[in-house]
Amino acid sequence: MKRSAWRYLWKSEDIRKKLLITLLLLVLYRLAANIPVPGIDREVIRGIVQAPGAAGTLFGLLDLLSGGTISRFSILAMGVYPYITAQIILQLLVPIIPALERKMKENPREGQKWMEKWTIILTVPMALLSAIGQINIFNSLAGQTGQTVLSYTYGFTGASLLPTLTTLISMMAGTMLGIWLGQLISEYGIPKQGLSLIIFSGIVAGIPSNLISLWSDRQNAWWLTLLILVVLVLVIFAIVFVQQGRRNVPVLFPGRRVGNRMSMPVRSNLPLMINMAGMIPLIFAQSILLFPAIVASYFINSQTPWVASLASGIYNTFSGQGAWYAVMYFLMVVAFTFFYTDVLFAQQNYGETLKRQGAQIPGVLRGPATQKYLTKVQRRITLPGAFFLGFVAVLPYIMHAFLPASARNAGLFLISAAGLLIVVGVVRDTFTIIETELKLHGYDENLIKG
Repeated sequence: MKRSAWRYLWKSEDIRKKLLITLLLLVLYRLAANIPVPGIDREVIRGIVQAPGAAGTLFGLLDLLSGGTISRFSILAMGVYPYITAQIILQLLVPIIPALERKMKENPREGQKWMEKWTIILTVPMALLSAIGQINIFNSLAGQTGQTVLSYTYGFTGASLLPTLTTLISMMAGTMLGIWLGQLISEYGIPKQGLSLIIFSGIVAGIPSNLISLWSDRQNAWWLTLLILVVLVLVIFAIVFVQQGRRNVPVLFPGRRVGNRMSMPVRSNLPLMINMAGMIPLIFAQSILLFPAIVASYFINSQTPWVASLASGIYNTFSGQGAWYAVMYFLMVVAFTFFYTDVLFAQQNYGETLKRQGAQIPGVLRGPATQKYLTKVQRRITLPGAFFLGFVAVLPYIMHAFLPASARNAGLFLISAAGLLIVVGVVRDTFTIIETELKLHGYDENLIKG
């Protein structure tokens, strides 16, 4: 009888060390998530996030996904999303700028180092813009009740300059701290999972408080719990099914000469993923839809009536509320899924890679014709994946109409699209990486016999 290699998980000194380092760094991250930004009135922020109807807004969802760092307005209120946004921007620039594309193709290793360096550099201005936008939007929301989220006059002139810079630099430093801890996890803990686990820890940290919130409504607690559990199981099953979905394209590799004999050609498959883009379209769609709200928030208090009215209309449309926002979010996610998949697929250039290996898809010419054929197949299988991703993205808005007001915060948290995709993806990837580590250390369940 075969016994699982996972029973050796804690016995391997190297793997045990990586797990302990990962847990320690995640604990440090969650401790830092409770350090407040100087000059912020956290009670006003908490009041904005917990106000009636706030659960359905984009900021309410972001607070739930961040593990409450926005409602506390900690130094990690922006998380590591500025880094992810910078990474996406550079990935999209590579196929547009020929010099960058040549750099990545001629020397992939040096190109990757260049990408990592400039991603960090671009993260700094992205974090600054995100910090300014976040403060400005919350100031606009607090201004509707005659309050302010700051304990000083916000601005870049006179006596306001130093406290304003202190607040902004603290928020930027928190983002860079989160990125650094994520990179330490990838280097010394679980490989290549640092930033994913950082985001994952924020989501998981919010589960207990949201379950308590859900159960506080004693009249509806049982049927709400049952409903959300059923939706969770169905959606997680669908996410795993789609994420694991592959289209195997047959590939014929040429035979090899061994001495005086020629081996037979080898038939294999090239697996194309249904959802190659992962959750990147969700982040990108949210960033694009958030931008008009950030710009409009600067003009809400304008002295010109038509400017203030227009800014208020744009802000309300793009602030995460209403059916129109859900429709725009769905369409943006579908569009960005196709766009980002096309960019990634073009960068991988399977046609040229197969040509160098002497491989060929039966009935298709080598080189550009192969790439064109594979691109057509990839776009066709991306269609159901894109619509599924769009549906999962707007699922919280659909459920918002059915949940009672007392349970909306907890319900939307538990079924939020980005949260589910991250949790499922991180658990699956971490499981695979640990299993690979066990095999590298000789603990293979196919070799271990009871």
